[in-house]
Amino acid sequence: MEMIVCVVIGFLGGFFGGVFGVGGASILIPLMVIVLKMTQHQAQGTSLAIIVLSFFSMLVYYKKGYVNLTVASLIGLGFVIGGFLGANVADMLPENILKKCFAVVLLSTAVKIFISK
Repeated sequence: MEMIVCVVIGFLGGFFGGVFGVGGASILIPLMVIVLKMTQHQAQGTSLAIIVLSFFSMLVYYKKGYVNLTVASLIGLGFVIGGFLGANVADMLPENILKKCFAVVLLSTAVKIFISK
């Protein structure tokens, strides 16, 4: 049963990631914490492992000419460095603080998108 639940969670993350261009973490992490009862640290680490697989949904956008590989490469470089440093910071934070920080990021993003023109 848990295998099916994991596939459904992955489908939802992939679907909304493909539709809205989000990395999927905004969908995957809450579902892994709530449904799979993972810790925040486990869910974030697992979500990062899934990023590699988003290559296939990126191909759809690439074929339509919607991917700027130069920008993606430069941002990717920063992402590698920032991700390494961020993962080390997250590892030092207690789970309850990390959950609250994650919620603030999601809420701030939602408010910014909602009030923008």
